[in-house]
Amino acid sequence: MVVLSTVRSRSERTERATKETHVMPPQIAVGVIVAGIGVWAASPFFESAPNTAAFIVSAGAVAGLLLAAAMQVARQWEKAIVLRFGKFRRAAGPGLFFIVPIVDSIAAWIDHRVITTSFKAEQTLTKDTVPVDVDAVLFWVVWDAEKAAMEVENYKEAISWAAQTALRDVIGRTMLADMLVGREKLDAELQRIIDQRTTPWGITVQSVEIRDVVIPSGLQDAMSRQAQAERERQARLILGEAELQIARSFVEAGTAYADNPIGLHLRAMNMLYEGLKEKGALVVVPSTAVESMGLGTITGLTAIKGVKLSESASEGAT
Repeated sequence: MVVLSTVRSRSERTERATKETHVMPPQIAVGVIVAGIGVWAASPFFESAPNTAAFIVSAGAVAGLLLAAAMQVARQWEKAIVLRFGKFRRAAGPGLFFIVPIVDSIAAWIDHRVITTSFKAEQTLTKDTVPVDVDAVLFWVVWDAEKAAMEVENYKEAISWAAQTALRDVIGRTMLADMLVGREKLDAELQRIIDQRTTPWGITVQSVEIRDVVIPSGLQDAMSRQAQAERERQARLILGEAELQIARSFVEAGTAYADNPIGLHLRAMNMLYEGLKEKGALVVVPSTAVESMGLGTITGLTAIKGVKLSESASEGAT
């Protein structure tokens, strides 16, 4: 792991050095033009005074190299940190600027665009001792190029470690339930902590967004069963409330029929009619219901017979 980290750090430094050379086509063109002018100026002396011609060509080549080294171009989104004999001179750019060769040097090129950095915390315990893996992304920008170059060795790596440390700290002070439902609060807390650490480096944090929270599979199953049990409990509560409402409706109906035997009789007739509409239907009525509703009397039997006759007549008409 140590060897891998060392190799990775060296490759990152090499890539960074390659990006920061900033050799632009105008610099090469100017050097070639000045050297060409020297050759042109020395052309009359090639035969008569070879030493003088060689001197002029050499002077032109040196002038071209010095001018190419002195001319620098910074892109629109970056600034160059210029040091003079090792001391900070200025932050130059964007655009064309000149330095004094050998005396001045460019220590760093600072990018002023919004930069995104992804970071994560693996197997970090929450406040209720649950190991979680959290993946987040950080949006930040350099507002002071001098501080970013002078106050920290590698500001990109430093802000990445600061973000990861802050994430672990916030996870350790947060319950799992709050983490799952209150991501906006965690984002704001992370932004505050990271911005407080990076402000002395000339860096401000625009936003932090938690992309994913991964919990152990066993805990996921337990939470799923808990949610299912909660849904079943709510369903049973709703069913019980429905039964209660139905019972209250029956009590109200019984109260209405208590002092109204005619209404009770009509209700019984309607129930029998609904049951006898189907062909071959068999309706079993308790004897107590027959006596209480008057269905066993002559009037009740006549009514039932009338219902059957009317049904037969309607079928014959059909």
